[in-house]
Formats: sequence, C-alpha cells, structure tokens
Amino acid sequence: MTATMLKLRGMACAACANKIEATLSEFPGVTVAQVNFAAEQASVDYDEQRTSLENILAAVTDIGFEAAELEESVDVLEEDAEAQRLRAKEMRSLRLKLLDGGIVSTLLVVGSLPMMTGIKVENWPTFLLNPWLQLVLTSTVMFFCAQSFFVGAWKSLKHRSATMNTLVALGTGTAYLYSIFVTFFPDVLVSQGLPTEVYYEAAAVVITLLVLGRYLEMQAKGKTSDAIRQLMGLQPSTARVVRQGKEVDISIKEVMVGDVVVVRPGEKIPVDGFVVDGVSSVNESMVTGESTAVKKQVDEPVIGATINQTGRLKVKVSRVGKETMLAQIVQLVKDAQASKAPIQKLADQVTGWFVPVVIAIAVTTFLTWFNFTGNFTLSMLPTVGVLIIACPCALGLATPTSIMVGTGKGAENGILIKGADSLERAHNVKTVVLDKTGTLTEGKPTVTNYRTVRGTADGNELRLLKLAAAVEHASEHPVGEAVVRYAQSQSIDTDALPAVKDFEAVTGCGVTGWVNGHLVQVGTERWMRILGVDVNWAHSPRDEWESDAKTTAWIAVDGKGEGMIGVADALKASSPAAVKALQKLGIEVIMLTGDNQQTAEAIARAAGIDRVFASVRPDQKAARIKQLQHESAGLDLQVAMVGDGINDAPALAQADVGISIGSGTDVAIAASDITLISGDLQGIVTAIHLSKATIANIRQNLFFAFIYNVAGIPIAAGVLYPLFGWLLNPIVAGAAMSFSSVSVVTNALRLRRFRPQKVSL
Repeated sequence: MTATMLKLRGMACAACANKIEATLSEFPGVTVAQVNFAAEQASVDYDEQRTSLENILAAVTDIGFEAAELEESVDVLEEDAEAQRLRAKEMRSLRLKLLDGGIVSTLLVVGSLPMMTGIKVENWPTFLLNPWLQLVLTSTVMFFCAQSFFVGAWKSLKHRSATMNTLVALGTGTAYLYSIFVTFFPDVLVSQGLPTEVYYEAAAVVITLLVLGRYLEMQAKGKTSDAIRQLMGLQPSTARVVRQGKEVDISIKEVMVGDVVVVRPGEKIPVDGFVVDGVSSVNESMVTGESTAVKKQVDEPVIGATINQTGRLKVKVSRVGKETMLAQIVQLVKDAQASKAPIQKLADQVTGWFVPVVIAIAVTTFLTWFNFTGNFTLSMLPTVGVLIIACPCALGLATPTSIMVGTGKGAENGILIKGADSLERAHNVKTVVLDKTGTLTEGKPTVTNYRTVRGTADGNELRLLKLAAAVEHASEHPVGEAVVRYAQSQSIDTDALPAVKDFEAVTGCGVTGWVNGHLVQVGTERWMRILGVDVNWAHSPRDEWESDAKTTAWIAVDGKGEGMIGVADALKASSPAAVKALQKLGIEVIMLTGDNQQTAEAIARAAGIDRVFASVRPDQKAARIKQLQHESAGLDLQVAMVGDGINDAPALAQADVGISIGSGTDVAIAASDITLISGDLQGIVTAIHLSKATIANIRQNLFFAFIYNVAGIPIAAGVLYPLFGWLLNPIVAGAAMSFSSVSVVTNALRLRRFRPQKVSL
C-alpha cells in the first residue's frame, strides 16, 4: 500500500472538493482518499498492484481539475518556491481584476443611481446610462474578471457536475445575456409590453464583489499557515563548523552528521546534536513551549533552532535536514493540517447535493414569481439572487481552516497533534490515565538505599553491587542506569565491569545474565517469587522504603536472595498542579504503573491522584485502558493515556487519545496521537483546552455557514419582498455570498489568539 499527497488546483468550492474525493474514492485500487479544500491538497492511499500515480492524476484531470504529486522536499523546512510563485501570481491577477471590475462597477452604479433611487439630479452624467456603453464596459468584466467562473462552469458541465462556478455563471450570465437582448432588440420587448431595463451593473458589480471575496479569502487563508512559516523561519541559514582545526561558516545544507558546530552566546543552535564541550543555558521555548531556560552540559542533547544564552558550546551533530526535530515537527503539523476531522462529515454530505438543490430552488423561484406577476424581469431578479447568494464554500472552509490554525497553535506551544481526528477527540476526554516513571516523575531514578543479606563481610557489599551493575549495564531501563551510576559513586570502575553472557531483559520484571559463572538476576519482588527466590528476610526495610515512594529492586545470585536496592524517582514539580487542573475540568485522573501498590500509592498521594492501578505488567496495560473504555461505553466519553516508554506503546495505541512525552521513546511517540515535546504534564491541560477551543470554533463556523444559506436563499427568493424589496437586487446577493466565506475564515483566525492557561496549586 502506498500513500501520497497531491496538490490540487482549480477548486472553486467545497462541491469541487467533494467531486474529486468521490472520484478518487471510487477509483479502482484506491483505498482511502481525503480532500482538504482549505489546504488544496488530497491524501490518497492506493495499491500499486492495481493502479498507479499517473492513473490517479489522470482521473483528477478527467473531471476538470489539475493535480500533481506533492513531493517531500529534501529539507522540509524550505518553503515550496513554486507554490509561492503561483500564489503571488494569482494574487496579482486578482488585484488586476479588482481594479478593472472596481472602475467599471463604479461607473455603472453612478450612472444608474437616479434610476435605482428614483431621484432626479440635474447635470447628472446620463451618458453612462447608454446601454451600448454599458455593454462595452460590462464585457471587459465578464470576459476578464469572470473568466475563471465561466471556464470552471464549462468544465463542470462537460463532466456532468455542478459547482459554485455553475451557480455564478448561471446567475450573472442570465443578467448579462438578458441585458444584451434588451440592447439589441428593445422594440421586441416594447411590443410585448415588457420593460426595457438592462442589468449590466448587476452582473458587473456581482462579479467584482465575488472577486473581492476570493481575494480577501485567499489573504485570510494564507494566515492559517502562519505557524508553519514561523517554525520554518526558526532555523538559521548558516552554521559555524570546525573543519581541519579551524572554525568556518557554511550553509546549513552542507552540515553533516558527525560535524562539530560552535555556538556562541546569543546564537541559534543550527541542528540537533550533543554537547561535547562547554556549559550554557538554552532557551527551548520556540520548540517546546517552555519559557524557562534549560542548563546544558557535556553529553546532553540540544535541539536545532533553540537559542544558546550564556556560554559557548561545541555541539556534535546527530541529525540534519528532514531528520531534525524541527523538521519533523513541521512535517507533523503539515500532515495534521491536511487531515479531515470527523465533524466535517455533515458539511460534506450537505455540499454533495447543495448545488443541484439550489438550481432546483432557483427554477422554482422563477416559475412562482412569473405565475403570480407575469413580469419576466421581476421574476428574473430573485432567480439570479438565489443562484448567486448560495455558496457551499463557507461549509467547505468551516472545519479545515479551524483545524489548520488549531494544530499550528499546538505546535507553537510544544504540542504536536498528529491529525484532525485526534484534536476532535481530545475535547471530550473524561478520563486521563498517567504512567508513573518518566510521566508523573522525572524518569531519572537515583539509588538511595542498598542492603545485603551478609552485610559488609569480606567485601560482599561491593562484590554484589559489581555483579548487579554488570547486568544492569546492558540494560537501558532507568533503574538499571541508576544502579550503574550508584556503582560509580562507590568507586567501582564501570568501564571494567565483567562481561555478561546470555543477557535478557524480562519485560515488567527485571534483567538476568551470567557473570563470572554466576546467574545474576535483578528485578521485582513478584518476579523473585515466581523464580522461587526467598525474599522474606527483607520485609521491614522494603515496607519502610516503599512508604517513602521508593521502588525496591531485588538481587539474586544463583537463585538465592542476596540484596536489595531502594530507588527514588522525584515527582515532576508540575505534576500536582497539572493533576489538579485536569480534575477542575471534571476529568478523572488515574495512575497506571508496574510498580508495587505501596510505592504507587505514595506517589499518587503526592500528585493528588485518588485512583491507582499498580503492579500492572506492560502486556496488561492495554487491557486496563480497554476496561476503562468499556466503563464509558455509550456515553461518548474518551479515555486518554499518557506515557513515555516502550511498554506504554500498546496502551497508547488502545486509548481513544494517546499522549506521549516528547522526551520518551520513538515507539511511544509513534503510537500516540498527541506528543508533548517538553514532557511537562501541563501540556495535557493545554491540549484539552486547545481542542475545546477548536471544536467550539468549528461549530461556530458550521452554524454561520448553515444559517447563512438557510436564511439567505429564502430572502433572495423574495420571502421578505413586501417589507424589503431592495433585497431582490442581485448585487445584495453577491455581496452576501462574497463575505460568507471571508467571515468563516476570519472567525477561524481568532484561534490565533489562543493562550495556554497557566495552572498552579
């Protein structure tokens, strides 16, 4: 199965997007197709054995649109120069059309004012009322400004479909052609007792207003991607690299993995890497959303585009180009902005039959008016108004514009949202399940206690610690790292530890291996009992340690319990405040951990959590999440899981909303829906607030779009004619239609003012 992104051109409204999506979805070999009208992109999954990209592109072309593969740049941070050029070209074209339409419309309206108002004014330029002059002026608008509308309508007609262009072409074309007939054959109308009024000004002004609306809409839509452009602008264009013992400035594109870059105080760190020399404070707020500077010293990681504040650093490059964290953030935001939220389904269903229904209403309007009045002109005005005022654009823009702004704001605050569906589900979270180690706690455990069965006799204490450190040195578990660090503090040379044979990490239990001919096992009490190791001798110190929120690791040699280690992992300073903030939102907070009950409850008390699932093996975590989902079944309440380790990945995938800690493993991040780059749990609160704000914004947009069409079409049809006859003027309909889409996009842009709510105890 192959996934690709297509760049689309030629879409005038949501009906166009629906037409493309329907065509692609029904195309042989295509399994999934989603079209984003606001982003002008399509996401397509297809089977290469059954079809090809060329066939898919041809299918889009066959229905009257343009499509090309949206190739991923070698450096994702580079703005697509061709796309920018085309956008600038289209904006220039629209400005020229506005200039032409504005001048012509002004002349025609000025000339028609006495006729439209019924007020006679002396010395008024009546020559502007000459129908032949009006024909010449209006023709420049119809053949230049309105060209895209009529070309689009013709393409739709050839492929037996109808779009917004169809409605505009029918409405303005009717007014224009009727006026031409009156201009050429006025005697025919006089002989039939029909008025000889022309409606050139209506056709010209409507087209001009539509072009103005499209221009303003394009300007506003451009602002929805401001977050991506700001992220792209973070990376410096050059880097100071040490080459052959000298510092040289080179283009960022020439930096390679393994290079050493020099970063002076006040400069941006150009790429991801590890500090090899120096100590400094680094401001990572532009990537993580955290305003507090982070101290960096040798062997600690740094992120490209962050600002080195105080000291001089030498950084060994670990990732460049599209592999850097900033590049991956940009790509994730782009993918999320191109995705489609479930809430958009209703709008898609409506736009699917919107245009045919509007045409049917227009025909009915004409027949009804003509039946009651017998006046062709009076019947034509509301008909044209119905065709022009109805537009599915606002419906098509309501959801994707809000999603684009919302996901961008998330990235600004260090929250990566992988898709529109994730953002939508997050607003309805009622249960948040938190892993302990690395999520609630710092994830940097420290050995605080150490005891052996035989005490210090004959150096037993150091000998046993060396055996444990040898086995743990092969492990990447935080507890294993803590044991190795403790061994170093006890003057044990960890670089000269004995070799380990047959090493094995038993998930959720511990580690085992052969060292100097001895079977060494380090792990949980539950595992020791399964192995048949006697641990009853140490209940007293274990209870004492665990009541202080410490984790106990047991050491067995050749099947006999020989010692125990107490490990403490400090609670993150922000965890209690984040838990309290979630509870204030009416969300139940639960801790899920593989640690024993006593230690888990001590940590939970400190964090303010009431419900705890302890001693849960990694393979059982997903089942616990499923159990909580079953409790919420039928209530449309979502369960979120927050974790950072490999053992959390199944639970993150099972949860309705999986939230990973950015400092955690790649597996956990890949399995999640939302990633908190900084690892601060207050990001959960921000993500939920952002989700609620975005969904509220989408609902406002959908309401505006629906109510606009529900109210606008009957008004244009003449329902209020006895009270407000002037509403029948097609110019009024054109103005209303033009600004409907602009109002929706402008409302979506209000999300740019979103600010995270700071929580504290």
